Parts: sequence; C-alpha cells; structure tokens
Amino acid sequence: MSARAEQKLRTRRALMDAALAQLSEDRGFGSLSLREVAREAGIAPTSFYRHFTELDELGLALVDEGGVALRQLMRQARKRIARDGSAISTSVDTFIEYLDNNTNLLRLMLREKTGVSKPFRTAIKAEIDHVVTELADDLNRFAEQQGKPLCEARLVAEAMVTLVFNQGAEALDATSKEKEELKAKLKKELRMILLGSQTLARAARQK
Repeated sequence: MSARAEQKLRTRRALMDAALAQLSEDRGFGSLSLREVAREAGIAPTSFYRHFTELDELGLALVDEGGVALRQLMRQARKRIARDGSAISTSVDTFIEYLDNNTNLLRLMLREKTGVSKPFRTAIKAEIDHVVTELADDLNRFAEQQGKPLCEARLVAEAMVTLVFNQGAEALDATSKEKEELKAKLKKELRMILLGSQTLARAARQK
C-alpha cells in the first residue's frame, strides 16, 4: 500500500473515531455536525468529502464496524464456552466486556436502531439479524450436544438478543456495582428463556 493510501486510511479512521468520541448519554449521532467532526479529527471540513459523501455515510460505516465487532464477540464467546462451559454466563460476561471496550459504538447502534433515519435502521437491523442467525445456530448445536431440544430456536435467539441489547442500553452508563447486578439479572432472565423453550419442546414431544 502506498504512503498516500495509508494516510487516507488513517484520516478516514480519525474521522470515525472523532464522531464516536462526541457521542454520549446526552448526545446522539443526529446532533453531530460535519464541521465539528472534521475539527475533532484535525482536518479541514472540505477534506471530509475525500472520505465520505456525507455524515450519514460515516455513521453507516460505524454501524458496519459495530456489526463486525459483534460477530467477533460471538466468536470469542464460543471459544470461551468451549474452554469454560456455562454458555449463558460466559456469553453475558463477554458481552459486558465488549460493551466496556466499545461503549459509544454500541450506543450508536442502540440509539439509531429506532431512530428517524431509515438507512440507519435498515443497516442495524441487518447486523442484528446476522447475530440472531448465528445465535440460533449455536443454540441448536448446544441443544443437540446436551440432548435438550429447543422449541423454535430462532425465536429463542431473537428474544435473547433483544433482551441483551435492552439491558446493554441500561449498562452503558452504569457503575461497576450496577453492571454486576445487571449481569446477574440478565443471566437469570436468559436461563428462564432457555428453560421455557426446553419445556415447550418436551411438552410437544409428549403430545
């Protein structure tokens, strides 16, 4: 890669980081301006257009990055589960670690999935659908390994992902103590969903 291409990638990264850095509990992506993002990145506003056609394009690039990070998170959780067992406990602990290291990236996805921008909603829904599909496959595999069939693994995955994202939103600005309490609550709720699906599957077999 040429020095010029490397510099372009560094500037693009700086713009994305600048946008993320300005997000907070009180400020969403829609309130950002191109000028302040460019200033935070240390470039002239006119130079922004060498990297993105508009601010929303930058935001969608961040959504894509968030989706990649979530899939990497799931792969990391699978490795930990294979080593440590306890799928739910390990997955929740891994998710909270991800949240701590990617707070504003997750903040962006949680806010914009119900925001006014249709392109954002569509992109985030696609990323979440990928996560649901992977989780459903994992649940089916674990069910076969343990000999505990599930009823509607896809619905179970959807319920779990929705719950985790909702609780994740609460954890974004929580204290360490609040996060520990939230983790314990989330693990219990996920086990209830899983047990409910297993119970329905047994009942269906007995009919």
